[in-house]
Amino acid sequence: MKSSDGIRNRTLIIICLGLVVLVSLPWVSLASVTSTSVNVVNNSGKGIVNVYTSHVNSDDWSADILGEGTIAPGQSSTLNNLTCDQQQIRVIAEDQDGCFLYMVVSCGNSATWTITNDSARDCGN
Repeated sequence: MKSSDGIRNRTLIIICLGLVVLVSLPWVSLASVTSTSVNVVNNSGKGIVNVYTSHVNSDDWSADILGEGTIAPGQSSTLNNLTCDQQQIRVIAEDQDGCFLYMVVSCGNSATWTITNDSARDCGN
């Protein structure tokens, strides 16, 4: 009889531990995903036609966040709820000439990115 009680107790402990792990999993995944917002201010002479995000050290670009929109010279646009699964994300803007500009943003905080005519552009040269 004692061995039967011991097996039941071990089984009950294993089931309880399994339930604790299952209940805590959603909290772990929710805690690791945050969002941030970036106000992109275009003080350059070129329109911003696309904006993307990616992990900082990767070229895994998102779809265009602006969609059909643009950020005209002298205008700004706030990009809300940019999803972060790391401490930082890279925000990439493409101007009307097809050149790219980059900024790294800390997640969980809002940021302002001011693009000027002096901002470094990657035009593939």
